[in-house]
Amino acid sequence: MKIAVVYNRISQKVINLFGMPNREKYGLKSIKRITDALKKGKHQVIALEGDKDLIDNLEDFMPRVLKGERPGMVFNLSYGIQGQARYTHVPGILEMVGIPYIGSGPLAHSLALDKVVAKMIFKQNGLSTPDFAVLDGPGFAMPDVSFPLIVKPKNEAVSFGIRIVDTEEELREAAGIIFDNFQQPVLAEQYIAGREINVGILGNTPPEAFAPAELTFGEGGPDIYTYEDKTRQSGREVGVICPAKLDEKLTSHAQDVAIKAFNALGCYDCARVDMRMDREGNLYILEINSLPSLGEHGSYVAAAEAMGMDFAALVNRLVEVASSRYFGTPSLPDMASKSKDPASQVFNYLSTHRDQLEKRLSQWCNHSSRTADMVGRIHVVNSISKLFEELLLKPVKEFTNDKVAWTWESKAGMKDGILLLCQVDIPFDMREQHQGYRRDPERIYGEGIGSVWGPLTMLEFALKSLRSIRKLRKLPLGVLFYGDEGLDCRYSSDLIKQAVEQAAEIIVLRPGNVGGKMISDRRGQRKYLLVAEGTPHRLGKITKQQEVLRWAGTKIEELAQLSSRKERIALSAVKIETDAFPTLLPHRVQVTLISSFAKVKSGDELEEKMEQVLGKGNIKWSLECVSNRPPMKAKKKGNMQIKALKNIAGQWEIPFETVSSLWPSVGGLVKQGTPVICGMGPCTKDLYTSRECIERVSLIQRTLLLSQYLISQIKE
Repeated sequence: MKIAVVYNRISQKVINLFGMPNREKYGLKSIKRITDALKKGKHQVIALEGDKDLIDNLEDFMPRVLKGERPGMVFNLSYGIQGQARYTHVPGILEMVGIPYIGSGPLAHSLALDKVVAKMIFKQNGLSTPDFAVLDGPGFAMPDVSFPLIVKPKNEAVSFGIRIVDTEEELREAAGIIFDNFQQPVLAEQYIAGREINVGILGNTPPEAFAPAELTFGEGGPDIYTYEDKTRQSGREVGVICPAKLDEKLTSHAQDVAIKAFNALGCYDCARVDMRMDREGNLYILEINSLPSLGEHGSYVAAAEAMGMDFAALVNRLVEVASSRYFGTPSLPDMASKSKDPASQVFNYLSTHRDQLEKRLSQWCNHSSRTADMVGRIHVVNSISKLFEELLLKPVKEFTNDKVAWTWESKAGMKDGILLLCQVDIPFDMREQHQGYRRDPERIYGEGIGSVWGPLTMLEFALKSLRSIRKLRKLPLGVLFYGDEGLDCRYSSDLIKQAVEQAAEIIVLRPGNVGGKMISDRRGQRKYLLVAEGTPHRLGKITKQQEVLRWAGTKIEELAQLSSRKERIALSAVKIETDAFPTLLPHRVQVTLISSFAKVKSGDELEEKMEQVLGKGNIKWSLECVSNRPPMKAKKKGNMQIKALKNIAGQWEIPFETVSSLWPSVGGLVKQGTPVICGMGPCTKDLYTSRECIERVSLIQRTLLLSQYLISQIKE
């Protein structure tokens, strides 16, 4: 499990610093002991400060989970940075963002930290606690509680400001110090002469009480555990005897009182109940530490050791009891060893390799694969070839030309199986600045991350998951990479057409749309080069011959009028270039036009209308179709491919929706009647721009969807 140890030590990353600062700190040695113990328990661990960056850091470390995948957990050591009820701050944040954590919730922490409220609750539940009074300010009236008294801040822990007083003068002096240093009311509590007994609590249903521990105080100070003792500044050694030397009846009574106090405040997982026992054996609850120290000299750790748990066992047991509270079982099920269901085994593989998935994506993003970069593209293909060699996929020479198309197939072959079509080039101009890989909690950015590297990473791990359960060789599968998307697939299209005829169904690993959308229909697209030539003449010369550039401008506007939303056709100019002699107006104009259409027939009819608009005259023109990408049309009714994908997505709670797209893809090269779905890649935003990014969670979701679909197509 992923576990983030969250603490407060040195960070002051807040919007503003004001209010009562936290004085409690965890030492680096203690934090390391805890992280080492968790690593010993086979957990993946990170240590984080509990400051304003916590949510981003946690989301980066433990992103949103899949259905059936346990979320990460926080091992909460946080005392807060500043303000009231500091113990509640990090648990409140974790509750808000939905991250499980070890320890009590905000309510129990706030009750335990407010000693007065806690004592009132103890009394209401029939639990003995010393008599007390609250001193609100320096001019307080003398309380009706007999001396000696213990004074302490009302809302602090770790024995801050604690002192025994025997007279009114000492009381006012000690209270004044607390008013000045802590800016809060003072709790004046009757001092119980006798022994100090602590009882640790572990678990929830029911909570388990450790054997009582007794604190022993050396000479040179009061028989109370002061802040100076805890920070080893007092010059004396406070010892811990565990089990405390109590008879069986008193031991059982102390444990029973501790459990009742734990339940009365609604604590979870762990706590330490501090008590005083008078000379007659009566127990009085002083307070509950809802965040017991895990320092190596603390009584909680000592009591756990007396119960037979070393430090690593205690730390990992805390993880287990919190897991049981959240998930109903004390530990993660080992799906790989217990389940023979291929779908569960594939899920287990992907969930346990989730970090490697993103790491591998970052490695792919280091490659260069722009359309014009043939050397970089061949280098990528060589890397893919090595990967497929490891996966025991063999090259298919019939559908490979080593320049723009490369095909592999499984041991079962691609005939009548699934063919995956994958883009390997990024349609960026070589002059554009490269955009490097970067990640935030919601998205992953990088050049080609949605169009090339995300789908490639998905494919790699989907195939590895099938290989891990020895199913890949049984799957009839082909994978074809093409490298001329930036050239409208004009060189690879014939080879792709031949390859898709061999397969029973096609999946195009193009990027999906934001929101879990895949593409069931794509419009066709044609690019035209219109070349118009006229007579060159000087600026201002009166002539009956029309200027070629003005003619072109008029025709561009007339051609645009052919667009029709009703007919689902569109036409526009995307580029204009001119040629001119020095000092003369342009005599040649080249216009790149792009058309979009839902049906091939509509595209043909639009082309005829374009020629009619251009007409005849003294301007010579030619219109050449330089790129023709057919529309992709999926069957709406009875489409078993889409139905199967939708069912799998529903089972794993993966967003799934099919939409139409204005832009073409190689899916249009699939013959009518063959099942085809496009946009199986990660959900992508700002495609082919410097801001291209994928939804981070969609990378694992789409990988799981693809792998589950492939495994469902294997016929045993």
